[in-house]
Amino acid sequence: MRGQVQGVGFRPFVWQLAARLGVKGTVSNDAEGVLIFATGGDLDTFEAALMSEAPALAVVDAVESAAAEVADTDVFRIAESGAPGAETRVTPDAATCDDCAAEIRDPQERRHGYAFTNCTNCGPRFTILKALPYDRAQTTMAPFEMCASCRKEYENPVDRRFHAQPVACPHCGPRLWAEAADGTEIKAPAIETAAAWLAQGKIIAIKGLGGFHLACDAWNDRAVATLRTRKRRPGKPLALMAPFATIQRLAAPSHEECRQLASPASPIVLLRRRDDGLPDTIAPGQDRLGWMLPYTPLHHLLLDAVGGPLLMTSGNLSGEPQVIANAEAREKLASFVDGYLMHDREIARRLDDGVELLGPQGPVVLRRARGRVPSTIALPQNLSDREVVAYGGELKSAICLTKNGQALLSHHIGDLDNALTVEEFLKADVDLAQLFNHRPEAIAVDLHPDFRATRHGRIRAEKQGLPMIAVQHHHAHMAAQLGESGWTGDTAIGLILDGLGLGPDGTVWGGEVLAGGYAHADRVAFLKPAPLVGGDRAQAEPWRNAVMRLDQAGLSDLADRLFPDQPLALLRQAAATRLNAPLSSSVGRLFDAVAACLGLSPIRQSYEGEAAMLLQALAGRASQAGSYTHATDGLAIDPEPMFAELATDLAHGEPAEVIAARFHGFLANAFASSARAAAEARGTDTIALSGGCFQNVLLLEMMISRLDGFRICGPGAVPANDGGLAFGQALVALAQVEST
Repeated sequence: MRGQVQGVGFRPFVWQLAARLGVKGTVSNDAEGVLIFATGGDLDTFEAALMSEAPALAVVDAVESAAAEVADTDVFRIAESGAPGAETRVTPDAATCDDCAAEIRDPQERRHGYAFTNCTNCGPRFTILKALPYDRAQTTMAPFEMCASCRKEYENPVDRRFHAQPVACPHCGPRLWAEAADGTEIKAPAIETAAAWLAQGKIIAIKGLGGFHLACDAWNDRAVATLRTRKRRPGKPLALMAPFATIQRLAAPSHEECRQLASPASPIVLLRRRDDGLPDTIAPGQDRLGWMLPYTPLHHLLLDAVGGPLLMTSGNLSGEPQVIANAEAREKLASFVDGYLMHDREIARRLDDGVELLGPQGPVVLRRARGRVPSTIALPQNLSDREVVAYGGELKSAICLTKNGQALLSHHIGDLDNALTVEEFLKADVDLAQLFNHRPEAIAVDLHPDFRATRHGRIRAEKQGLPMIAVQHHHAHMAAQLGESGWTGDTAIGLILDGLGLGPDGTVWGGEVLAGGYAHADRVAFLKPAPLVGGDRAQAEPWRNAVMRLDQAGLSDLADRLFPDQPLALLRQAAATRLNAPLSSSVGRLFDAVAACLGLSPIRQSYEGEAAMLLQALAGRASQAGSYTHATDGLAIDPEPMFAELATDLAHGEPAEVIAARFHGFLANAFASSARAAAEARGTDTIALSGGCFQNVLLLEMMISRLDGFRICGPGAVPANDGGLAFGQALVALAQVEST
């Protein structure tokens, strides 16, 4: 049995299945998966059931069977495992199962109220793992010696805790306590103390599975405002945690959204906002709130005691990685919090909460993190199975390793404009390579030579004498979505809309239609470029993009009226002389321009994508708005007619939500038309959608509806934003290495 088959209760499952079907033999773990010797009984039914009835956390890639000599035996037993290896997959952390959740609430159970209850079907995996093979001695549970009762469960094949490495109880496992802001341990029950603090409007730091959270009462507007002030996060949406019944009452998730919330990954799911009565300060101006279920016994117990939703955000200084160690929390979070909920189980590696939404084709992963990593992605069958490593981009950094026909796309590491995040990136590179015994034959990086990830890849390639493959940013986006869909054709179309990526012509791309495949892709249509005055400053200050686009459309007078207090003469002079003003076809910056015209975060964004997210939320409130005219100039999609119509709507006092919706319609019509024409000209039925703009579910729905009849690849399990770049780079590298 190959796949994610170790650490998920697979051997006891096989043992019980064999007993049911009268099969004799042995089952054991080995370096390649789970090895079964079977004889007697109904072997055909037995083999089929290995796939169809596998444990919930198992992912079976293949069952390989062959005739063999099997020792004469009257029993089926779990044999001693073979030599360890890194050929099998590590199971991600899994949310608390129903059995364990019931156990901690049952006064008759010995784990009643115990915050570290787990079994084979749930609990920590990757966050406690230090090295392979996955056994207790190689995890952060090593210091906690099992008591006799836990040992009995651990060794019993019919018990759901058979070989559950983190198994523990109040007598032998990790300890939970509450701590005052000054570091003094509170001599009172920890959960009750934390719940009382939260009810008083206090902010507490909670040590979770992959790091610390900052938490407060979500109903308390003053507490939310205080947390924002202390963390210096004025507008970025904050996530919520609540029991399932509370989320159903306040957010009314659909059946599919309920399945997302309740999956073993237990991600944050962005749900459409209802008339919920929660403070607007949780997600100012947004039409969706991020909800997640409690995913550890600690969270279940705390929410039981609190009785309402909690605001949960990462415990970190602005821009830095999430805090994971107790001493680090006391040092870095002291100015944020009024108390701590601590425990003494070490976190081996930090993992943020995953973020997802439900798109028109199913779940869409926005941030790949806890619960999904280190699950692997099967490589398309027409690509090489060589080992390569890809290092992604500058923002939403992630690393991808390929091996044995699988790709491991790492957890979200963060933006590499922070020194501590760079340090985490370097640690993750070493950690993943050692953990999975990875020896790359090639290194893939972004085309931009100054990205920190690119520089790291170049240095490693030079030191180890490996070929380095520089992959154009948008080609990587396209390849990522094709690869996740398992595409194996010759030619596809990539419709890539994002913030920025260096093009081979030296300009900044971001609104592209590409044609090609994994090995290469050509640009066949694009948004008409405009100067990106100030470079990186143009990403943070939407008014700059608005002025450039309005000037292009002959609407300089409107720009003067909308932004009278900005240095317009200097901006225009820089654009005319191309002084730090590269041409850019970025659709992300076009979003910023339109948002600024409507007064949405016009001068400076407080977080990445703020203006675009506000524009999306505004557009979602309109109905039957139509769309602005789209035009093409050769290969270029020209937004000038759109801005002329937008200016007319502003002059006539059209509601802002109507203007926002018409802009979305313009984008969908213009790019869908170009992509459709490119596909028909090349005889392909496949179009890949990628780039950060496709996190906008309204735009995604519009685009897919206008591309009816085509096979649409993505977005899905691989982020369409830069978090999926490394996966795409790896696929391009595999295709190019194979072709040479």
